[in-house]
Amino acid sequence: MNEIMPEKQEKAEESIRKKFHKQLFTPFAKACKTYQLIQEGDHIAVCISGGKDSMLMAKLFQEIKRHRQCSFELTFLVMDPGYNRANRELIESNAGALGIPITVFESEIFDAVDTIDKSPCYICARMRRGYLYSKAKALGCNKIALGHHYDDVIETILMGMLYGAQVQTMMPKLHSTNFEGMELIRPMYLVRESDICAWRDYNDLHFLQCACHFTETCSTYNDDGTTSSKRLETKKLIAELKKNNPFVESNIFSSVENVNLDTVIAYKKKGERHHFLDEY
Repeated sequence: MNEIMPEKQEKAEESIRKKFHKQLFTPFAKACKTYQLIQEGDHIAVCISGGKDSMLMAKLFQEIKRHRQCSFELTFLVMDPGYNRANRELIESNAGALGIPITVFESEIFDAVDTIDKSPCYICARMRRGYLYSKAKALGCNKIALGHHYDDVIETILMGMLYGAQVQTMMPKLHSTNFEGMELIRPMYLVRESDICAWRDYNDLHFLQCACHFTETCSTYNDDGTTSSKRLETKKLIAELKKNNPFVESNIFSSVENVNLDTVIAYKKKGERHHFLDEY
């Protein structure tokens, strides 16, 4: 270990290797292996928003690269969509303290989204992804990595049913439809949010939450909340259900791995609708 490594970086990395190895590195490595997220010769753009999830993801990527089981390259990509100075400095200082060599580029997404009244968060997310794909491809990357975790996955499944009237999930990897040869991967897919928070708090780290113009008053992320009311409502519902059924979270996750098409009235595949009466 580098003798001049900053204390905060050293503690954060040691906690990943020891105290939180089972909770963080093990599920990260398992997701990468199970879903074949990292392959020989990959150049992965690790997309860092400044929050706890993406910052930890960057450290886990550094750790798995250290194991040298296959050869791949990393670019730690930060898009500044219009942060105020304090939020931009917070991201840069955290990256510096944790030993993450970030590449920063700018866009004007926040200004564009400010003029949108309906679903600004959804539009912002879609625009962010497009900019990230474009920049990553220009830098020679073939994949972008996002920091969505296990809790995001099960909340998305339940939200789709309750609010979207559909059964779908947040996939561990996707081919880009607009950027040929590019993939999106989610290596935090099996990591629990509570364990991410425990690592953050153990290392006394303070990260960005949502820093758009709607929520700039809550620049740091020090609790388990979320700015999305529907997601927060779903999170609370899962927590309530867990009181009587400790397996509710794993059951929600497993439900989309155990879909029985013989008992499904209708489903879509590649945009085409199939109905059970078609083959009844």
